[in-house]
Parts: sequence; structure tokens; C-alpha cells
Amino acid sequence: MKIIDLRVRDIRFPTSRHLDGSDAMNPDPDYSAAYVELVTDGDTAGHGFTFTIGRGNDVCAAAIEALRPYVVGQDLDTLDLGEFGRRLTHDSQLRWLGPEKGVMHLAAGAVVNAAWDLAARRAGLPLWRYLTDLTPDTVVDCVDWRYLTDALTPDAARDLLTDRATGKTARAEQITATGFPAYTTSAGWLGYDDAKVTRRALRAVADGFSMVKLKVGADLNDDLRRFTAAREALGPDFPIGIDANQRWGVDEAIGWVSALGHLDPYWIEEPTSPDEILGHAAIRTGLSRSGPGGTPIRVATGEHVHNRIMFKQLLQADAIDVVQIDSARVGGVNENLAILLLAAAYGKPVCPHAGGVGLCELVQHLSFFDYTSVAATLDGRMIEYVDHLHEHFADPVRIVNGRYAAPEAPGFSARMHEESLARYTFPDGPEWKID
Repeated sequence: MKIIDLRVRDIRFPTSRHLDGSDAMNPDPDYSAAYVELVTDGDTAGHGFTFTIGRGNDVCAAAIEALRPYVVGQDLDTLDLGEFGRRLTHDSQLRWLGPEKGVMHLAAGAVVNAAWDLAARRAGLPLWRYLTDLTPDTVVDCVDWRYLTDALTPDAARDLLTDRATGKTARAEQITATGFPAYTTSAGWLGYDDAKVTRRALRAVADGFSMVKLKVGADLNDDLRRFTAAREALGPDFPIGIDANQRWGVDEAIGWVSALGHLDPYWIEEPTSPDEILGHAAIRTGLSRSGPGGTPIRVATGEHVHNRIMFKQLLQADAIDVVQIDSARVGGVNENLAILLLAAAYGKPVCPHAGGVGLCELVQHLSFFDYTSVAATLDGRMIEYVDHLHEHFADPVRIVNGRYAAPEAPGFSARMHEESLARYTFPDGPEWKID
């Protein structure tokens, strides 16, 4: 079987009409996907995408097209997914645009994810089980180890995976039976009024979610009022995270979060620029006694971190408490495998960013694999969940009692319904021609 075509579509959803997804830095997002299909000469195709919030789709789609020569003609019977990912990210002329970051890296991630979807579909397995069945040697070979070996070597990663292989089958059975803990941001968008925040937060607790997250960062008095309303509704012990979406500088982050500290935020997410390695470390130190009774407030980040090298540095600098991978931000499954291994080696929990268009569908597979084969624990771990746009996917996420149910269909859960693709194609789909 060979890949005979690469198809790219610009898919956009007008979520800004109801302020779904709104935060301090992104007040009017239209959740979107530069959507990829790997067409084969057989009866199986691969699907993937990278996530944007609207106009960036134009650029991402063009970048994906630039990777066509590396994709079309590949023989799937001999395709090495590790080498495939390295070829997409090592082209010197394309890499010059931004070495393993930026739009080209988003494009590579979309294509890599589509290739993994295709491989899992051919195997008849959901991706998390396909990954779980790989040997430690194969997982290690999928990682691009350039720039990582000062923090984690291939041999050390192989030893970690070999050690965690004990009990892997039992963990796979257990997580299939119980599901993976989830938290929700559906209550906390910045554009929602207080009554809507409180109502949706109470609904999240009733539905069994592990945490509710609120967006903050536009106005301190508004944040105090909204957070107080949520805390009074949910009680003193229920975890409430806060997310600034990169709004602050270092000193401002420390001061702002300290002012909210008495409300006991479970973590502060993206307090500053994702490139601010030393800034995150300073914020973490500055918040070390800012919670109730002088307890530390956790620092979390990752959804906009470009690549495995930046995650490595955040971990080496002990700058974060929680690693937040994103299924469509870095170079696809391959690079996320590297980040999961780094997080396990440094003893940090992985709580993925999700929501958007299909990010919940994709990242659940990575967390299930992390539990079966890498971290081998659920301590401190949960996946973000946002309750919109799942109906457009052929294999949507299933939430049962506040937990992600194990995906069962073959593949990476990335395929969208053809009718959704047709309706929301920009600018010619019917949804975008409404007067």
C-alpha cells in the first residue's frame, strides 16, 4: 500500500459568535483545523490536523502543502514512522523558516499525526493500544534525540520503558474499565457572565469532573469576583485551576496570582510567554508561599511550547510543576513521545491541553499510553475537556462520570465527518456564506 495523495482542507467553526474559547489573549477565536488526509491506493486513509483559531489556517495549509514531496509515494509496508518524522522536520530549507518551531512545525505535526492514524487503522487498533504494543526499542527509535541527551539518553529512556513494561497489560485493562480522569474549562471562558460560570461549574461537579478551570488575566477585580463566586459555589476543597493564556510579565504574574492566592488556585496555567524558561522558574519561586497558609501554587504550561527542547529546559530549570502537552502543537506523536519520556524522567505529571477542534479526541490516546507504558501512574494526572465540536468527528470522545472512556475504534480519532468538512470549509462552505 502506498500514499498516492495528500489532501488539505481549511476547516473553520464560528465559535466567536458565542464567545466559546474566549480568554485574556484571544477574545474572539474561531476554532479551526488545517485538516490533512493521506490518501492511499488501498481502502484505508490517514487523517490529521493542526489547530488554529481562524486566519492562521491559510498559512498552515500552505505549509502542509510544502511537505507533499516527503509524503506522496511512501510505501506503507516499509514506512519507518521515526525516520518519517525526522525527514519532515530536518529539510534544511524549510527548517530555516523556524528550526522545529512555528508554522512549519505545526504542519509537520499534522502530517505525522495523519501517518500514525493510518498505521493504527491498518493495525485495527486505537492508537493508544497500538503504541502500548510497541516494544521499548521501537518507541525509542521514534524519538528524535538531537538536543535531548544532556537530559535523557536513549538508553535511559529504554530502561524506563522496560521497567514500566511490568504490569502494562493490567494497566491497559484497568484504564479501559475505569477511564482517565478529566477536568473541564467549559465553565470558565472569559466572555461568560458570573451566573453562567457558576451554573456550569456546578454542572461540572455533578458530572464528576476532577477540576474546573477559569480564565483570568484581563482585569484583576473581575477575576476576584468570578473566582470568589466559583469558590463559594463549589466549596473550599474542590480544585479550581486558573489560566492566564500568557497575559503577564514575570512580576505581574507573581503579583496577580498572589492576589488570588487566598482562593486556593490548584494551578496557574501559562502565566507568561511560553518561551520564558527563566521567567516560569521565577514565577514558581515567587508563588512558593502564595497559597492558603503559605502553601505553593503550582505552575503549569505547555500548550504553546514549540518543541521537546523547550520542554527539556523547563524541566531542567525546575520551572513548572505540571507538563501540558498538546497533540497538535509540536511535531506530532513522535515529539510527544519524547516529551512524555522527559516528564517521566523528571517526575512531573502530564495534564494535556485539549479542547479546540479535535484536541480532546487526539490527546486522550497519548495520556492513555502514558499511563500504560511511561508514567504508569494516575497521580496528579487529568486531561482537559471542553464540551463542543465533538459531534463533527467519526470517533468522538466519550466522557463517563467525569472521565475519558477508552477509545475503541481503530486510529487516532482524527477523522471528521464528510458533511462537517463540506459545511465548514472556508470560505466556500455553507456555514461561511450566511448573510
